[in-house]
Amino acid sequence: MTFSHVVSVSGGKDSTALYLRAMERGLPFRAVFADTGNEHEWTYDFVRELPGRTGGPAIEWVKADFSAKLARKREYVAHVWAREGVASSKVERAIALLQPTGNPFLDLCLWKTRFPSSKTRFCTDELKLAPMFECVQRPILEHGLTLVSWQGVRHEESLARSGLPRLQRINAVPYSMPASLRRLGEDWLAYAYRPLIKWTEDEVFAYHRKHSLAWNPLYDAGMGRVGCFPCVMCTKSEMRVIATRFPDHVDRIEEWEALVSEVSKKGQMTFFNITDDPLISKGWERDDYDWSPGRVGIRARVEWSKTSRGGLQYDGLALMQAEFNTSCNQWGACE
Repeated sequence: MTFSHVVSVSGGKDSTALYLRAMERGLPFRAVFADTGNEHEWTYDFVRELPGRTGGPAIEWVKADFSAKLARKREYVAHVWAREGVASSKVERAIALLQPTGNPFLDLCLWKTRFPSSKTRFCTDELKLAPMFECVQRPILEHGLTLVSWQGVRHEESLARSGLPRLQRINAVPYSMPASLRRLGEDWLAYAYRPLIKWTEDEVFAYHRKHSLAWNPLYDAGMGRVGCFPCVMCTKSEMRVIATRFPDHVDRIEEWEALVSEVSKKGQMTFFNITDDPLISKGWERDDYDWSPGRVGIRARVEWSKTSRGGLQYDGLALMQAEFNTSCNQWGACE
């Protein structure tokens, strides 16, 4: 049996420790980074520089392409929306905007005509798992090799991950792929290997120090996680930090909200799910609900991130922490 080891790299602390662990093991491996199109520029720089700073193997970049899916979407809008009574001006506008932008995250949202959410997390499958499978893992499996997919996940991260084993036989074909391919994947030999599964967060940062490698600087800027920036599941405090320190990312999301709204038959589309709005109690179900961008868009969520007591008043202490809550005091990075 011939094994092919593939290490997933995201630019965060856990995947970096995973990359270092693979190097320490001395086994030949391939490292892959899936570019979602919604990452912070510091993360891109960190991933590009990681091989040179560690002496590890080059990192392969993969990126989802939604050109074909957007072409089918344009055909659908042209033929179905008109039959459903959608105004011709809206149909023409949507067709004109449903064009590939080259940004995977935005193209995915244009194709879906909505943003992902906590209940419909199609982003991970479409932007990370699928392109990694098509570009790297599928050729390995089709050549009869055994895939070992290294994953930087840990028990303490969440309830869902608390029960994951260190080594697990998996079907490597993502759920977004056709069922016929999923059935084929059942016969391929693929394993998920999670060497950090019992590590603590402190141990991950200590492992960086052991290898004299600085972690992604976003942690020093007060971020608790690294990945999509922002993630549709980011915390209130993370949204506050992003708005305070990286307002250009809020500007970008605002532009995306406007664009995705124009191709959606429902109209206003928001980056954060409106049903999670903390300031209402199912008010969105009313006919007179205020769907204006300032009420339901990213700007409104930024304002909410500055508040306490369910959004009833601004939280002065939290706003101060957005400026001073860095890894210097969280992780002893300056000691």
